[in-house]
Amino acid sequence: MNYRIRERSFWARLAARKMGSEKMAMVLGTTIHLHNTSVEELLRNRRWLRHELAHIRQFRELGFIRFLWEYLIESMRKGYYHNRFEIEARAAEIDDSYDSWVYVGGNSARTS
Repeated sequence: MNYRIRERSFWARLAARKMGSEKMAMVLGTTIHLHNTSVEELLRNRRWLRHELAHIRQFRELGFIRFLWEYLIESMRKGYYHNRFEIEARAAEIDDSYDSWVYVGGNSARTS
């Protein structure tokens, strides 16, 4: 799976502010957006990376607009933590099948 990782992302900075988090990774489409963390730190934290890769898979399955819409509705109804997309992404944190998507020396990801 190809995906991009973008450091110093405006979108991740906004999300970090909203969530009250010092560091943030978030996905939009096939790009993992980072705030106050590095590509290297994300790649070293396999659980965190798997979580974000699960969101990329969700975007691919539903499409960009549909995923954002359903994520928003789900969050409004159930809250962030109980949102089905977050539950699924947390389950992915221990699913080693996502490791086949993990960036290794330029094979799977581009950074920008």
